Amino acid sequence: MRKFGLIGYPLGHSFSRKYFSEKFSREHIENCSYENYPLTNIGQLTDLIKDTDLEGLNVTIPYKSSVIKYIDKADPESDAIGAVNVIKIHRRNNKTELYGFNSDIMGIRDTIVPVIISGIKNALVLGTGGSSKAVCFVLKSLSVPYTLISREKKPSYLTYSEITPELIRNSRLIINTTPLGMFPDVNSKPDLRYEFLGRKHILFDLVYNPEMTAFLKTGQERGCTVLSGLKMLYSQAERSWEIWNNDDL
Repeated sequence: MRKFGLIGYPLGHSFSRKYFSEKFSREHIENCSYENYPLTNIGQLTDLIKDTDLEGLNVTIPYKSSVIKYIDKADPESDAIGAVNVIKIHRRNNKTELYGFNSDIMGIRDTIVPVIISGIKNALVLGTGGSSKAVCFVLKSLSVPYTLISREKKPSYLTYSEITPELIRNSRLIINTTPLGMFPDVNSKPDLRYEFLGRKHILFDLVYNPEMTAFLKTGQERGCTVLSGLKMLYSQAERSWEIWNNDDL
């Protein structure tokens, strides 16, 4: 049995197991399973990979950055952003090596490229974790300037209290990379001045459970274009499967 799975904590919000289980059934992929592995400490990864049937893992909050110290070889994009969300497990000659990749990049790009238009002077990126790093990587590749927003005061970041009405008006793309609004805390949302949003704004939430978060609902009420995290989830999941099954990677 080929085993795959998801590590993170907690994992009650995740759709990955359902997605891959349905994929295996729909595409008649036999002898494969996908499980959730809720690790309370990233150090537990060492014991998990002792299961010799385990071939690949997805990585979610809060381990996308901290998992890197366990990675033997990372692809250039993961190295560049300092975050891994796909692990391919190589087992050869009684030696186990972990290869790291970042499929979030493809998922983010596939989601925002269709709606990116010329004239976007700035994007607001809410959050500074592993997913935020992937978002910034994609924005930079698309030549879209961005401003990072953090709950804590840090060099080169703004706090939520420092976001001015003018900055919101001039930032037509706003991306939430935080877990705010994720099931079961579905009523929470980033602390923004939503009254300054309008029809020219595009809101993208990396949270996909629920599909329509409080952040997106509030933006939709203001006339914004809203993008859920589901398209990103599907895209990055398929990229994960490609990585796990490509012998050249």
